[in-house]
Amino acid sequence: MSKYRTKFSIATQLCAIVLLTSFTPASARAEKPATAPAQEAVSLRTDVDDVTPPQVPDVIKVEDGFVPFLLGRADGTQNYVCRPTGSGFAYTLFTPEATLFNGHDKQLITHYFSPNPEEANTDPRVDGNLMIRATWQHLDTSTVWAKLHQQPTGSAIVDKDSIAWLLLDVVGHLDGPNGGATLSPTKFIQRVNTVGGLPPSTGCSSLADVGKSAFVPYKADYFFWKKADQ
Repeated sequence: MSKYRTKFSIATQLCAIVLLTSFTPASARAEKPATAPAQEAVSLRTDVDDVTPPQVPDVIKVEDGFVPFLLGRADGTQNYVCRPTGSGFAYTLFTPEATLFNGHDKQLITHYFSPNPEEANTDPRVDGNLMIRATWQHLDTSTVWAKLHQQPTGSAIVDKDSIAWLLLDVVGHLDGPNGGATLSPTKFIQRVNTVGGLPPSTGCSSLADVGKSAFVPYKADYFFWKKADQ
């Protein structure tokens, strides 16, 4: 009988050890979700409150009294179509197509061309009542439209192998239907740090090429500026 009690005692101790060792990792795993949401929240934080103005040529500097409040890093294409020109034929930009991300690779904004609801069309080459402008739409559906700054030029060639750096004036804005207004304060937009995006140098030289399209990859940083007192 003593022999059986000894075996039973050993078995009981082994079971306790097994339960203890299996329970400890489970407890550790149970504690992890408590910290995971905080880590995720940090990784999804936008750049709205920490945007350093870029170093740019004088011709595309923003005037005093304005501050950058949002930075979007674009990855997309500059889309061209072959058209007749006064001197022959050339690729003409018909729209950009890009997505802007924050510093944590979270999508922020979509960039394209569209009619500006606040600006009547004055371009005889465009069929429609509204002017077609460069457009940025935030995830909250707030949208702004902009045109090239005219004083003095609004553009600067920094890299001959890439599209120009630009300063753009906002000429229209629209809050989202649910009250989204992230982009609504924007007064100026800078396109800087461009890579690629130039139209092809060949493939548009004759009447037979008219209508041919080219989608050219590019990257750029877009800085959104508002009044300093907003």
